[in-house]
Amino acid sequence: MRVFCPLYTVAMETTAPARSTVVRSKETYEGKQGLTYFSGIARETVGAQAICMHVLTIPPGKRANAHFHESHESAIYLVSGRTEQLWGERLENHDEIAPGDYVYIPAGLPHVVWNPSETEDAVAVIARTDASEQESVILTPELEAVVEEFLARRKSVV
Repeated sequence: MRVFCPLYTVAMETTAPARSTVVRSKETYEGKQGLTYFSGIARETVGAQAICMHVLTIPPGKRANAHFHESHESAIYLVSGRTEQLWGERLENHDEIAPGDYVYIPAGLPHVVWNPSETEDAVAVIARTDASEQESVILTPELEAVVEEFLARRKSVV
């Protein structure tokens, strides 16, 4: 099949007929980051070539493992709840994220996210520029002490 884009004079060759696929978000998987994700659009579910999109629910008080994505960017939209994140080479930067906020994370940037609530889930839609979302996740256990120290300081202030 040959597909033409009316805005450009470029043709794209495909080996299979183009089709749309609906994914019902019932299945989950455990990510290397230590959280449970709902399956969505990925190479594994629909044969995507360059994008991954799924939903992440972070239960109250839970957090991801410190990590970075070696070769892909991430775009996140927080639907509900609140989250916080540390990011940077030594996780030296801190952000509070509210419903309706978008977060951009470039490839190779260490980060960690958590849900500070004791009662409410945080729900986010995540899109990445790697069709196999878990493939380029690199855990950074050497940064875990930084996260624990930050969270301990926060608890002692409250």
